[in-house]
Amino acid sequence: MNFTKKLSNLDRRNFLILIPPLSILIFISISFFSPSTNPFSSFAPIRSFLLGRSNSILNNNVSSTATATIFLPMRNETVEIRRRSRTRMKKDELLRSRIAVCLVGGARRFELTGPSIVENILKQYPNSDLFLHSPLDKNAFKFSLLKTAPKLASVRIFEPKPIPETETEARVLTAHNSPNGIQGLLQYFNLVEGCLTLIQNYQNQQNFTYDWIIRTRVDGYWNGPLHPKNFIPGHYTVPPGSSYGGLNDRFGLGDLNTSVIALSRLSLIPKLDSAGLHQLNSETSFKAQLTTQRVPFLTKRLPFCVVSDRKYDFPPVGFSVPVAALSSRGPLSGAKCRPCTAACRGGCVAEVMGRLYKGWSWTEWGNGTLELCNASEEWEKGWEKVFDGVVGEKFGGERKRVEGLSLKNCVDDFEVMINRTVVWEAPLPEKICRMGLKAH
Repeated sequence: MNFTKKLSNLDRRNFLILIPPLSILIFISISFFSPSTNPFSSFAPIRSFLLGRSNSILNNNVSSTATATIFLPMRNETVEIRRRSRTRMKKDELLRSRIAVCLVGGARRFELTGPSIVENILKQYPNSDLFLHSPLDKNAFKFSLLKTAPKLASVRIFEPKPIPETETEARVLTAHNSPNGIQGLLQYFNLVEGCLTLIQNYQNQQNFTYDWIIRTRVDGYWNGPLHPKNFIPGHYTVPPGSSYGGLNDRFGLGDLNTSVIALSRLSLIPKLDSAGLHQLNSETSFKAQLTTQRVPFLTKRLPFCVVSDRKYDFPPVGFSVPVAALSSRGPLSGAKCRPCTAACRGGCVAEVMGRLYKGWSWTEWGNGTLELCNASEEWEKGWEKVFDGVVGEKFGGERKRVEGLSLKNCVDDFEVMINRTVVWEAPLPEKICRMGLKAH
């Protein structure tokens, strides 16, 4: 009798244990009916929860797929949050660093490029010190735009003179494809290394050293900010494309040690000669500087192009130079550009770029990032409207302001710059302004 009672209690307990899973199975089987015949259709939230749980129990393969489907967006979101966090941390670190921005070249189209440099480099890193090294010419008055730069360390606007060519320089460098021959290369190298000299003198004067040096050109238009990911210790960052057999030298970024070597364009020529390297253009000599001095370099796509007035064959083939429309989404990584109504888009770009030699003037063009101008003639009539439409009201307004600049306003702007600059080496503002405004 006791044995039967115990057995009955055991069966009752087992039955009670089996009720929950049996209920789930019944509920799931009913759930597969259409809503019109499903008596539990009003319990959709519970059905969803239980169905997900039952799938994970009954079918591991389905569970894996379902889990991936449900949680992958969350994982992607987590990855994005972490990426943004790392970027913020890197940016915060850079904002605590000492950064020098070396700006070199003539001010030909600075009314178009200057505001973008201020906005996308200088104001992105407002702790950076600006160093300007430029020849005096009829366009130098446009540098008055830099009065809005956050920090002005040193400005040198000088009257250019011919640089004597040495036998070593004649061996190492080539005049081929240089608009002004070897003399043009020497003048450019002098601008770059002269900017390094300004930085080194300033460091000695202020008794500190810079952590980073950004070197960019006056004629570069930036359609996006310089990202913190391009600051890589122990490496020198340059843009890809437009390499002309060497490395794109239209922008460079590195720590102090790598930058000193990268910017020593004149003083390292004898070492290139000793290494037996001859007949080099600007890009191949630049690459040789880094490789012979064992400086690691990286190529990173960057959101800028070099605004050019030069004419180029269209459509370009082989070793010809493509000219990007300023409206191109980019990043253009220093490719030549101008404001134009694009003459080539989409499939046309693919066809044209496919005919160019990749190790020369070629630039990245996939995914609709590039549109091309027909640069075989002068800038098109009405380019101002095209430019203003691309860059927006703020930059377009600066262009118009420079276009209508009076002598008094020009001088006043330079006086503001002088008062904010630690080291000023340039002609009197009135001379700079009269020279430019008279020509315009």
